[in-house]
Amino acid sequence: MSKCSPSDGLMGRVVTGKPVTDCHDLNEVFAQSLPAFGGAYLRRVYDVMKQVIEKRIPLVVTCAGPITVSDQHRAWLIPLIKAANTAYITVTDAICYHDGHDCLRKTAERPIREVALDSDDAELRENGVIRVTDTGFNEQVLFDQDAVITEILQKPAFQKRMTTTERNYLLGKEYAERERALGIVPGLLTTCAAMELPIFIGAPADGSAFLNSVKLWMLARMGKITYGFDYDLHEDVFESCAYHHWGLFDSEAKSFAVLVLGGGVPKNYSLQPEPTLSQIFFLENIRGYDYDAQIVSSPVTDGSLSSCPPAEAVSWGKVNPETYTTQTVSMQGDYSSYMPFIVRALVGKDLLHNPPEPLRLYARRDELKNRLLAKIANDEGTMERIMETLSLPAVLKV
Repeated sequence: MSKCSPSDGLMGRVVTGKPVTDCHDLNEVFAQSLPAFGGAYLRRVYDVMKQVIEKRIPLVVTCAGPITVSDQHRAWLIPLIKAANTAYITVTDAICYHDGHDCLRKTAERPIREVALDSDDAELRENGVIRVTDTGFNEQVLFDQDAVITEILQKPAFQKRMTTTERNYLLGKEYAERERALGIVPGLLTTCAAMELPIFIGAPADGSAFLNSVKLWMLARMGKITYGFDYDLHEDVFESCAYHHWGLFDSEAKSFAVLVLGGGVPKNYSLQPEPTLSQIFFLENIRGYDYDAQIVSSPVTDGSLSSCPPAEAVSWGKVNPETYTTQTVSMQGDYSSYMPFIVRALVGKDLLHNPPEPLRLYARRDELKNRLLAKIANDEGTMERIMETLSLPAVLKV
């Protein structure tokens, strides 16, 4: 057997680690003091995200998990979306619901407190304390939040069918009024509304904000009230497709990136525009994300979408096959343990004091959707193939 040499392409850079005591900042630690194993995976996540931010690649951020309860949105998520060229984010309905807890009542501090992981949950229940891992709050917070959501959903602006992005934009405006009145630091929805940054919810019925809508729907069904709010999920998906098409063909970078935190429905939802555009609409030259960094807790062997690496997504067309070996990375772990350090390393003083101008794609949503509709309608080959799908092929008839 011949010996392997560095020149044959089978090996990479020399494995060396700079002493952390010699590093001037956290950025240098990530670049030079994480030589191998789990640390190297962390360095690769940092490297991919560094490329995305430095090249001003439009970025999609997906996040599953209670980041607003734990105040992680203020700690690192908001700084990240402000520093990056963020196109949109995809979260859960629960993240949007819990984002409002800080602006319920005038208090000297957040209503969320630390709770021991080994707490007696029966005792917590008896005393009206809701636990989320090692955080907790009084059960009254939920009833207060329900009252606020119920009042908001009955306002005139909500009495129509809309996308999840429009509901979250309007909800962010409502939260902003309460935060200003109570002297609260802006939360996630307020920040995104100010940036005109779209917030998608892939499973909009899976959260307490929507449960309050179910209450109002029920009362309307009984004839007790008039209520017109509803989701237009078709337009929701089409809007995400319009943003993806814009990123690939009309953005300055002509590229698109995704950061996946925690997997789940938010991850899957943000991967769906590519198959919709290519597999369902038959548009040509559609590709998935050029950059894909993810930190997920699920092991790859469980077969879930949450755990599948970018390489597997290549086989589906959701990640660019020409870039996945150098511009994608998947790391198994708890993102809450790593993201504060990654974001602080990425967001240097220049970005802190001079953040980029927001893309404000929410303000352009109608323009971009109409542009995509025109693209599909004016392509004869595309329309012909779409129309052919309306009849079952003979080979599939039984």
